[in-house]
Amino acid sequence: MVESSNYDVIIAGGGPAGASAAILLTSRGARVLVIEQKKFPRPKLCGEFISPECVPLFERLGVAAEINQAEPAPLTETVFYSSSGRQVVVPSSWFGTGTHALGLSRAEMDELLLRRAAAAGADVCEGASVSNVISGDGRVTGVTYKTAAGEFVCHAPMTIDATGRTRFLARRANSGSKSQRLKRPKIVAFKAHFENTQVAPGACEIYFYRRGYGGLSTVENGLSNLCFIASARDVRACDTDPDRVLKEVVCRNQRAQVALQNARISSPWLAVSLESFGRHSVAPVPGLLTIGDAASFIDPFTGSGILMALQSGELAAEFIVKFLEREPNLRTLEDLGRSYREAYRRVFDSRLRICSLMRRAAFASEFANLAILLFGWSDGLRQRLTRATRGAHGETYSVPNRVR
Repeated sequence: MVESSNYDVIIAGGGPAGASAAILLTSRGARVLVIEQKKFPRPKLCGEFISPECVPLFERLGVAAEINQAEPAPLTETVFYSSSGRQVVVPSSWFGTGTHALGLSRAEMDELLLRRAAAAGADVCEGASVSNVISGDGRVTGVTYKTAAGEFVCHAPMTIDATGRTRFLARRANSGSKSQRLKRPKIVAFKAHFENTQVAPGACEIYFYRRGYGGLSTVENGLSNLCFIASARDVRACDTDPDRVLKEVVCRNQRAQVALQNARISSPWLAVSLESFGRHSVAPVPGLLTIGDAASFIDPFTGSGILMALQSGELAAEFIVKFLEREPNLRTLEDLGRSYREAYRRVFDSRLRICSLMRRAAFASEFANLAILLFGWSDGLRQRLTRATRGAHGETYSVPNRVR
């Protein structure tokens, strides 16, 4: 049996981007459905570094107190280590807001955000998989999704793709486009929690090595999160064994070898193949916007992935609210897509360009070693580069008080 329902906004994906958009939209009166494939809480492959700029966003979303109650680890600095052990330090205060970053597992943070979305009034459906995008007259008008209870059809004037790097809705909506075809992955990411690491107190440590890099930092409950990237060919040479990749690739970095030599793994390994970093279409077809990693996948060494997820969810919510209120300059879906695309470019493109240049050094250990040496000479230059990975200081997005 197929059941049908109508909403103002459908959001596919209940991670930080999707949940933040849902919270802001429902708090302004919109009828929102969030469709999430997993059941929360669930582990997620991520560096689990929450940049200081996220704190005011948590406050606007109404989860700041709950985040603090989860007892995240305070992270006062990020230390970048060359393969030979040379280091350069970036204080968390340089990010422009607050004195420290936070180390908190995605299982904990995502659960808090999604529960807040439900409390704000969103209908949250977990354990559900979107099976198709409904289109008509050249625009997206809804989705079909399946759960253990059956198949459902939902319609809405606006749909948001927050499915992460898979970009499931955007790919389905553009299924005839060659640009949407999957590329052969060139890199593989791994993540696990560890006990008894020697990571420096209050530090997020970044290790550079041949054709990749990794990060180690403390999260809640005294555990450390290790997340690293390696080339697909190096992973294949290690028989796709994460422990071998850790030992034979990551621990070629002298500091990583010291920090992890007595560590004990305390969670299963997570792994994912990655196509590429950078920008995708944020308004692929009328009626569909992308946010979070579905819009752009920024390099993990910047520590700004969670920040961009929250910011893009907030930005999309701002424009959708204005569209539903029928503001004069946002009367059509084409107007909405164009305005969101321009705003997204203004807010995020400069940091994405900077990161694309930095990526070349990150994946070549000899260039990473040189960059660490050069930037170690100048606090001012290092601080300017740090801010460049975050965009303009103090960006906020005001959402109107009501939808209708």
